[in-house]
Amino acid sequence: MVVHPGKPGQGIWFKRLDVQDRDPMVPALWDVVTASRLCTMVENADGISVSTIEHIMAALAGCAIRDALITLDGGEVPILDGSAMPFVSAFLDAGLEEMDTPVRAVRVLKPVEVRDGDAVARLEPAEMLEIAFRIDFEDAAIGTQTLTLNLANGAFVRELSDSRTFCRQIDVDRMRAAGLALGGTLENAVVFHGDKVLSPGGLRHADEPVRHKMLDALGDLALAGGPILGRYVGDRAGHALTNRLLRALFADATAWCEVECGPQTIGKLPGIGVHAGDLPAARV
Repeated sequence: MVVHPGKPGQGIWFKRLDVQDRDPMVPALWDVVTASRLCTMVENADGISVSTIEHIMAALAGCAIRDALITLDGGEVPILDGSAMPFVSAFLDAGLEEMDTPVRAVRVLKPVEVRDGDAVARLEPAEMLEIAFRIDFEDAAIGTQTLTLNLANGAFVRELSDSRTFCRQIDVDRMRAAGLALGGTLENAVVFHGDKVLSPGGLRHADEPVRHKMLDALGDLALAGGPILGRYVGDRAGHALTNRLLRALFADATAWCEVECGPQTIGKLPGIGVHAGDLPAARV
């Protein structure tokens, strides 16, 4: 997989190099997200899909990259270490160039909420992107975790980018019995069992699971087509619920508007001014 610079205003696109007989181009947008298990998948009108896009989308948003062409020779973005940090590190090593083009954002005008049982996802008006998340698992090693973070500037890179995807050993056993996640290892996910962390080296943060959920949320919100000016609140939410939230937002013309960001707003967007020093030093 290779991430290429994009033309100003083109947005984020995936190109399947292994597809010859149909349209290989797949946009990274909320309205082409299709049902999938445990990840976010986008699919074009020809049925060509790319899955597990949430981590690279979070890395792009967290580095203020809004135009890029991502070429890959299969239907899934590499999981790498289960976090967004390898992508972020590669972007910063390559260098980021500030474009002299208008930045258009999606401003949330009123609260919008969706639910699925006990799970809730909500967007509320705010001057800049903020994410508040709560998770609750019966496993003692995870338990209940909450965190709120203002995503301005390099906060994503510093606080969330190295947090890895996680699962419980019982879920691993179920998935493998169903023929899923066969390539998963203790090196690309944090695995919990009761009060134990099974992955070598333990946790990168005491609350790494909720941080990863926030990472996922940023990646899924990046499918809005531009930065979001609003507050996202997730309680046990996942990929599907966040996409439902975006669909509910854009279905209500009174709930949002597109705005051109002035210098003061641009300066508070995720990723503006990010540099290698923002990377968690122990993970570089």
